[in-house]
Amino acid sequence: LHDALPIFYLTLSIIAIAVIWGTSFLGIRFAVETIPPLYVAGIRHVLSAFILFVFLMFQGGIRWIGWEKLKVQLILSTCILILTNGLVTIAEKFVSSSLASLISACSPILVFIGSVALNMQKFTLKSMLGILLGFTGIIFIFWDGIADFANPDYTRGILYLFLGISANAAGALYIKKTGYTNDNMLLNLFYQFTFAGIIQIGTAIFLGEEFHPNSWSLSSIIALLFLTIFASIIAYLSYIYALTKVSAVKVSLLSYINTIIAIFLGWLVAGEKVDSKFIIATALIITGIFITNYKPGMFQARKKP
Repeated sequence: LHDALPIFYLTLSIIAIAVIWGTSFLGIRFAVETIPPLYVAGIRHVLSAFILFVFLMFQGGIRWIGWEKLKVQLILSTCILILTNGLVTIAEKFVSSSLASLISACSPILVFIGSVALNMQKFTLKSMLGILLGFTGIIFIFWDGIADFANPDYTRGILYLFLGISANAAGALYIKKTGYTNDNMLLNLFYQFTFAGIIQIGTAIFLGEEFHPNSWSLSSIIALLFLTIFASIIAYLSYIYALTKVSAVKVSLLSYINTIIAIFLGWLVAGEKVDSKFIIATALIITGIFITNYKPGMFQARKKP
């Protein structure tokens, strides 16, 4: 029984990562129905920072990390939380959660292209095949939807999504280029969440986004709380735990499952359109990302020290 517990906890962590992050795109869609997107992102991050602050206070883990480490956290917060998360949240005001999740899944392809451009990775025939499959999938998404770009809101949503995944790729390349190691993920997340929340709420106020909680629907409020407690806290804690048990490469494979869950839930719960071309696009993009990231031995068990 004692030996079975770690396996049980790891299984729960993996399920939590796949299901919660797969559900977060649908959560964003419901949240932005009645809450302005920048307030959704900002309040989510401020509440997440507060929860982490309380947790770290009880653990005795709140401390100043120094200006050099703070600079790194502000850069990562800007790329991943303020820009990526913020722009995807705004985009879901104009496009479906299924489309948002599928385009967001293309981020690893941009990371690879950037790695090649910065001489951090070699370009191979395998990677070329993966990239071609990924871009073919993107073509399939818009195959019959060119006319949709006549709608300025739809065009804006697509633009925000591609800017968002570009920012996410920039954050990943920054980590890769600098050799950054996350020595205290919870403390670093506290700083990242705090900075992102302040900037996003400040931007919402500056842009004049209306703040009328009385007009927020119950479903939007529940979605916002889900994004805060589950997507930002529980899923990250599960991610940290999983990384202590299996390799980061294996954990990253869950992103493929996240996308499938997001698309399925968008179709099932929100009635979003998922036709044969969308399914083909999903298969092409996921296959392309897998081929691009595949490395020999990635499925081998981690060797015990």
